Amino acid sequence: MWDYTDKVKEHFLNPRNVGEVENPDGVAEVGSIACGDALKFTFKLDDNKRIKEAKFKTFGCASAIASASALTEMVKGMTIEEAEKVTNQDIARFLGGLPEEKMHCSVMGREALEAAIAHYKGIPERAVEGEIVCECFGVTDREIERAIRENHLKTIEEVTNYTKAGGGCGNCHGAIQEILDRVRSDMETTPTLKPRLSNIQKIRMIEETIEREIRPSLKHDGGDIELIDVIGNRVIVATRGACASCQASNMTLKNFVELKLRELVWPELVVEEESQ
Repeated sequence: MWDYTDKVKEHFLNPRNVGEVENPDGVAEVGSIACGDALKFTFKLDDNKRIKEAKFKTFGCASAIASASALTEMVKGMTIEEAEKVTNQDIARFLGGLPEEKMHCSVMGREALEAAIAHYKGIPERAVEGEIVCECFGVTDREIERAIRENHLKTIEEVTNYTKAGGGCGNCHGAIQEILDRVRSDMETTPTLKPRLSNIQKIRMIEETIEREIRPSLKHDGGDIELIDVIGNRVIVATRGACASCQASNMTLKNFVELKLRELVWPELVVEEESQ
């Protein structure tokens, strides 16, 4: 039995935005029913070129449904440039995490988003890039390399969790290990920068973290917190309930709220209480 978060269960049992957008600006179909997972993603822009509507149809497990549902919610309000920065890790974080064995579902969501954006831009559908490594699931060396780099994978098992490669007959394990060794060696000698979050991504992740990780603990002691604004890396909040009159509220903001946001959203965030 997979250990799903409450957010994953919620998006699986009550998926958002199921169906197809009428007269979409972007369309994509990724995956394959024969391989066990398939996703169709469509979106439409408003007059300001922001995504106003996004819908999905999927064939897959609970994680595939939840990941696609989460993706449609995440990209609403984004510009194309902002949506292009969404990663599979963003989708997983939005859901409070996914079982490692199901991370390929978040990867499929990211692939669908990228393909739909390419369709919107009029970029012809690309032929398969690279050479097929996993015949069972049709995974190429390029796909494996990208998953290793973006998610810092270290083992064949992790590659399988994120791409499904190697999850069938196992004949490709040797080839996967060779790719791992080559890419890991390259990564160790090439410094990488942590990808920046767009402001919309940052705000949404802050809201999610407050709702899921911070507010329940504060409410347990009769307190609460409200997000007022996000200015760069400054997170402006207001304390409510028992927290508003507590002499130790500043310690709570720094030693609990700020640390939790730095851990789960961005390491440079600074939490400040709204000035009265």
